[in-house]
Amino acid sequence: MAKGWLRALQANEELRNAIDLVGLVDLDRATAEALAAEFDLGDIIIGTDLPDTLQRCDADLLFDVVVPAARHSVAATGLSHGCHVLSEKPLAASLEEARDLVRLAAETGKIHAIVQNRRFIPGIRRLRRAVADGLIGDLTGVHCDFFLGPHFGGFREAMDNVLLLDMAVHTLDAARFVSGATPLSVYCVETNPAGSWYAHGAAANAIYRLSGDAVLTYRGSWCAEGRPTSWEGRWRLVGARGMITWDGESDFEVTIAGQEPGLLNGFTALDMPPVPDEGEVHGHASVMIDFVRAVLNGTRPETASDDNIKSLAMVMGAIESARTGLPVDLQIKE
Repeated sequence: MAKGWLRALQANEELRNAIDLVGLVDLDRATAEALAAEFDLGDIIIGTDLPDTLQRCDADLLFDVVVPAARHSVAATGLSHGCHVLSEKPLAASLEEARDLVRLAAETGKIHAIVQNRRFIPGIRRLRRAVADGLIGDLTGVHCDFFLGPHFGGFREAMDNVLLLDMAVHTLDAARFVSGATPLSVYCVETNPAGSWYAHGAAANAIYRLSGDAVLTYRGSWCAEGRPTSWEGRWRLVGARGMITWDGESDFEVTIAGQEPGLLNGFTALDMPPVPDEGEVHGHASVMIDFVRAVLNGTRPETASDDNIKSLAMVMGAIESARTGLPVDLQIKE
């Protein structure tokens, strides 16, 4: 994961000009040293203890690329040391830990944002624009399918709730962004299908009730061998006037009711709006740029933790519903 962050930093001119890397921290010093050598980071401070390394580096920013179980400890340490923090997803391993990080960011006056890079891909921005422009009328349904079979190895294959916590959070956050709606409740069935190479929760089916009488459905599996969906999933948005389908890559279809007589009216095709004119959209690098600009200009990042906690609540609500077999209310205690 850290290599992806470093590649984004080195490939983008704005990030290169804004950030000087001054330290790397890893529990295994050799891993950090190998990373520094691979990316030619020069005379950089290497450490295995985060508080000590932050003190030695006198850093302004902390990029938090740890496993979910360590998120709260690492992000809290960075904020307490006066760093703005950009964390990998998920925001925390529990809502209690997430609320504590949101509180700590407010108390320290530091920015804490989350890498929800799917928000910053062109397809998601185009869907958001189409909904906001009323292209298919009031949104009544958002339906997302996600079926892949990646063999990661490592911590993911040992996690509980692996699909919901480690991957579905991307799709659910993107769906919340696209719809502009507030998630109200969820009912979820989570399974670990026969043939799964994960320890727990490689598949899930969730139904969310959204504000405005809209519904979000998520069907997903991380142990689905055979023809996969895109990593962005396959989407169908249903509105009062028509529908938008997206294959998660480059193919969009926008259709509204046609004029054919009889039982079905057929459909009329419309053009899909282009990417909004809001700067370059590069996924991971765009989250980092948004974060850095917020720090430099005093603006609010799109994926600030006090907003992203709503996406985490969608995940945690689904996990709780799967555990109890009951619908779960998603109201967040501020």
